[in-house]
Amino acid sequence: MVRVTNVEDEEAPTVLIVDNNQMSLHRLSNIFRQREFNVVTCEDGDRAVDEYIRLDPELVVLALDIPSMDGHLAALEMREHGDECRILFSAPKRQAQLAQDATHSAGAIGWVEKPITASAIDSIWDLVLGPIPEAPGLEDLDTIHPVEDVIEVEADEVATPALTPTPLPVIPINVSPTTEPIRRRKKSSKGKRLFVVLLLFTALGAAGYYAWSNNLL
Repeated sequence: MVRVTNVEDEEAPTVLIVDNNQMSLHRLSNIFRQREFNVVTCEDGDRAVDEYIRLDPELVVLALDIPSMDGHLAALEMREHGDECRILFSAPKRQAQLAQDATHSAGAIGWVEKPITASAIDSIWDLVLGPIPEAPGLEDLDTIHPVEDVIEVEADEVATPALTPTPLPVIPINVSPTTEPIRRRKKSSKGKRLFVVLLLFTALGAAGYYAWSNNLL
């Protein structure tokens, strides 16, 4: 989440405050509004880098223990995009050594101990406005936070061959052999009936002749 608090002066400098502790965000916002800064707050490191690139603020107050990307790495990403980035780390006393190392690596203007008070900012204000140190940690940024190469897939220059339709196999259509045999079977039955009739008449003729012969005798 990003919150913006504007002062009346449009020419006022902008401070980007990055912390996931709501009390710290509230306290720092009040301190810098009193110094007539436009205040933008953010709660994670990855979003903070995007906001830094978008806003190009005059000052970044950056906590070390923030989600998505720790403060040290976020600071290096900011320095890579803007060499004139003024970064002030904030950290609890237990992280003093880590804060000192991160300050040197990222070329921050310094670090301030939490909980931050207005008097603590006042005591280092000359340091905040002073020269921006070099950031030796930038040389190791690719090792600390490697960026995956994006491989662009080029279109295949070889034209896709046209699909030739495969001819369907010719399936022979067998003509049913029943038509002609049926016709022949009808002729055969008719002839058989004619033969039976002739045979019957022959038998009757023979019987009549036999009876007639006996009568003559």
